[in-house]
Amino acid sequence: MSSSTLEKNPTFWFYGSASIAYGIKNNAFSYLLLIYANQVLGLPGYLASLALALAMIWDAVSDLLLGHWSDKTSSRLGRRHPFMYASVFLLPATFYALFNPVIELTETTTFFYVLAMALLIRTGTTLFEVPSTALLPDLETEYDRRNKWLALRHFFGWTGGNGIHMINMWFWVGAYGFSEQAGYSIYGAAGALIIAIAIMASALGTQKVAAALPKPQEPFRIREINREIQQIFQSVKNRNFAALFFYGLTVGIAGGLGTALYLYNTTYFFGFSGKQISVTAIGVLISPVIAYWAAPFLGKMFGKKRAAIYAILVNIALYPMPYILLLTGWWPGLGSWVSLYIYSGFIVVEVVCGIIGGVLLDSMMADVVEDSELKTARRSEGLFYAARGFAAKAISAGGIIGAGSIVSLVGLDGVTSIADVTDEIRMNLALLFLPLYCGLFLIGLWIVSSYRITREDHTAHLESLAARKQKETETKLS
Repeated sequence: MSSSTLEKNPTFWFYGSASIAYGIKNNAFSYLLLIYANQVLGLPGYLASLALALAMIWDAVSDLLLGHWSDKTSSRLGRRHPFMYASVFLLPATFYALFNPVIELTETTTFFYVLAMALLIRTGTTLFEVPSTALLPDLETEYDRRNKWLALRHFFGWTGGNGIHMINMWFWVGAYGFSEQAGYSIYGAAGALIIAIAIMASALGTQKVAAALPKPQEPFRIREINREIQQIFQSVKNRNFAALFFYGLTVGIAGGLGTALYLYNTTYFFGFSGKQISVTAIGVLISPVIAYWAAPFLGKMFGKKRAAIYAILVNIALYPMPYILLLTGWWPGLGSWVSLYIYSGFIVVEVVCGIIGGVLLDSMMADVVEDSELKTARRSEGLFYAARGFAAKAISAGGIIGAGSIVSLVGLDGVTSIADVTDEIRMNLALLFLPLYCGLFLIGLWIVSSYRITREDHTAHLESLAARKQKETETKLS
């Protein structure tokens, strides 16, 4: 199937559009949760960090178990869809409740409310995102075309998350103010509605194809949980999987620092207003379009691993430049439109490179499925993407842990006006944040460099699996 034929396939679009839900949820946790909990709910940064840390511990267990469970689920709806449909009853409702508290919050109950919502939202996200993403290795086996499927998924994820961010900064939170509840209430209601629509549209659109896929050879047995856990560890011992997983954890925390501190940095470091931040979001809308075409092209030209590393290195090199230029006096005036346009240019290029890297690394994870199946005789795509999902969730959880601590350490707790931000605060913020951010990314790239599956390896894996299945069929017939 060629690329043009692929784009005429409705399943291609329903699979890709699923990530709108994840993009909106991730936008909320990455950019808004810390500043909302801190400035609206009155929760100190370190307590918001603690709530997210506890939720991440829950993720560490639930993601892997649910991914493994979906690998072994036998249903007339398919292996993945029962979980996807279940998420529509949990994720939209709890997303709404996070930004529209359904109980009266006090100094004692605020922490536990944020913790409960974080746990439930993460569970709802796992129920949908992990099984949905794990459909890919069954939907597409060709090495390079997998890049196209994931490029579309990243396109919708970024467009959904950045699109609501743009509207939010212009009309809702950005218009009412970061310390006012009203804007967050509208954002929570709109986000919940779009999440529900995205989940149902994608689940229904991929239902027919998913139901026709081969069923697992053995079921998930809760009564034999020790055996199931042993199988999980057998699968995750795959060295290529380990390279991607530990890369995801390391870079997830780095990315989380950047996104959780984004509104603090844009508002208090660079002096931009809510509407100016929205203009940056408008510019970023072009990034997923560029990456949709560039990621498959570069992956085919250089190979997935090399193209991903090159793209992420460019991202790391560009990221600290605006901060350094401002601190050294080479940046236009704080809050000026010239400053905004230059800053937006940096962001657009960084996001393009980030999406390219993310697409190719996710496609590399899909190639681990056949590599693992040769060794374990099981398809473990749900487990692998669950682990990848856990690493991605470290973007919001692990990032907020570090970001909340930085906010408190540099003296930004309770700051609601740029007039209260001194040059010393800016310098301390940059000195704590930038070396940690860039250093974690470089460590992550060193880790992922140990990944070894090439295009030739993947082709050999498919041929070996086909030969094995043919032999099994012949044995049954004889």
